[in-house]
Amino acid sequence: MSFTEELRRENNDIFNAIFNHPFVDGIGKGDVPHDSIAHYVKADYEYLNAFMHIYGIGISKSNDRKDIKYFNEQISFTMNSEAHPHQNFCDVIGAGYDELHGYPLPPTADHYVKHMMYHAQSGGLGELLAVMLPCPWTYLEIGRHLMKKYQPTPRDTFYPWIEFYANEDFETLSEAMRTRLDELADQASEAERKRMKEAFRKSCQLELKFWEMAYTCESWPHEEGVTTK
Repeated sequence: MSFTEELRRENNDIFNAIFNHPFVDGIGKGDVPHDSIAHYVKADYEYLNAFMHIYGIGISKSNDRKDIKYFNEQISFTMNSEAHPHQNFCDVIGAGYDELHGYPLPPTADHYVKHMMYHAQSGGLGELLAVMLPCPWTYLEIGRHLMKKYQPTPRDTFYPWIEFYANEDFETLSEAMRTRLDELADQASEAERKRMKEAFRKSCQLELKFWEMAYTCESWPHEEGVTTK
């Protein structure tokens, strides 16, 4: 069993909880509260900005051009392609995408970003990949799960979102990250592998909390209703 296969098996409980979350299941049903969708897009836009910065940290830690090329490609993908599922959400709620940019991160998303930044800066390249991997991996499996469970067609509300994350291009992104992490884990000490596992587990937990944060429109204490950019 590879290292990433171990990670998937050890975190199956969280993956299943994500699949069954009302926001995620609502995407399959075509029924998610509009306020929750707006809250998600606001937070995810800023989260993905941080994700690109962490890819940049990966470049700074890379010793060969293969890794530099990989991280550069992922920055481009995040910048240019992940706007498409966001746009689907915006179209559903009748909001302009630009209107949902520039908002402060809610508590859970703020913690998630700082968790990733900590491991990216304090650990090696394997730890950096381990802390980032739950995002593309859970989204790939969400897309596949919703395709299988609901069998959406282009007429369905959230078909563009589901199809984006279920398609082969997104699978390639996830597989490339898993393959490189397996290679690095094979060279790592037991202490390093333990840190990778801890980083991965907490990111999985925060992926679940991110959905809950969006669904409940989580905000900082005493800042409910604040919309100032």
